[in-house]
Amino acid sequence: MYSEISYTSDDGLRLYARDYPAASGAARLPVICIHGLTRNSADFEDVAPWIAAQGRRVIALDVRGRGNSDYDPKPDRYTPVTYANDVVKLAHDLGIERAVFIGTSMGGLITMTLAVRKSSLVAAAVLNDVGPALSERGLSRIRGYTGKGEAFTSWQQAAAYISGINAVAFPDNSAQEWERWARRAFREDRDGHLALRYDPNIAVPIRANKLKATSLAAHFAFRRLARRRPTMLIRGGLSDLIEAEQANAMRAAAPRMQYAEVPGVGHAPMLSEPAALEALRSFLASVD
Repeated sequence: MYSEISYTSDDGLRLYARDYPAASGAARLPVICIHGLTRNSADFEDVAPWIAAQGRRVIALDVRGRGNSDYDPKPDRYTPVTYANDVVKLAHDLGIERAVFIGTSMGGLITMTLAVRKSSLVAAAVLNDVGPALSERGLSRIRGYTGKGEAFTSWQQAAAYISGINAVAFPDNSAQEWERWARRAFREDRDGHLALRYDPNIAVPIRANKLKATSLAAHFAFRRLARRRPTMLIRGGLSDLIEAEQANAMRAAAPRMQYAEVPGVGHAPMLSEPAALEALRSFLASVD
C-alpha cells in the first residue's frame, strides 16, 4: 500500500516517511501529511490511501523524534522551524516543488511556518484543529501528558492509557479503536515491553515555556498562508484547543478560508470521519 522512505536531514538525522502512490490518471499535486505533537505517520493510515485513490501521491512523514525517525540528541531543536527545514529537505530529495499540505495540530503549525520560510512549496493547506491562537485549556491538557515516558507490558494497558488521555476528545470510541490507536502510538520490544513511539525529550521545549497560546509570528504566518493560497480549517466540534473563539477569529482574519466542523470529536479529528472526508473531498477537488 505504501513504500518506505529514508532521508537525511541537514543536520545528519535519518528521517522516515510513508509514500502512498497515486492511482492512475492525470497528474495532480501531491499531498504531504504532517502529524501532531506526540503522534506519527500511522495517524494517516486510513485517510492517506483514500486520498491516493483519488489520484494524488501522499507522503506521510514521521517528524524527527517520532515514529521511525531518529531522535534528536539536542532537544532544543524540537521546534517548528527545525521541523519545517526537514520537510523542505524531504521535498527537495523527492523532487517535489509544490504540494498540498495537511497538518494536524503541530503539523499545522509546521505548515504555517513553511508558508513563511518556503512559501513556494505550499500550494494549498488543510489545518486540522490548529491555528495561530490556541486555547489555554487544551494546551494545559497536552502539557500534562507529553514526555512522561510511559511503558506497559500489554496492549490492553497501553489502550487504557491512550483512552485515559484522549477519551475527552473521542467519547464514542470503542475498545477496539483504542487498541488500534495504541498500536499506532506504542512499539513493542523483543521482551514484550511497550513504549511510546516518540522521544520523551520533545517535552523539553514545552517545559521551557516555548509552547505558547499565541504569538505575533504565528498570526503573521497564518495570514501569509490563508490569504495567499487555498486554505481550510477543519475543527473538532468538541475541541479544547481550537474553540469557537479561536475558530471565529481565524475566519475573520481570512474570510476566504474554507471551514468544516467534525461533530462528536475533539482535538484532533483523525480525518477519517465522514464530515472530514467530505470536507477533504471538496477541498482537494478545487486544487490542481
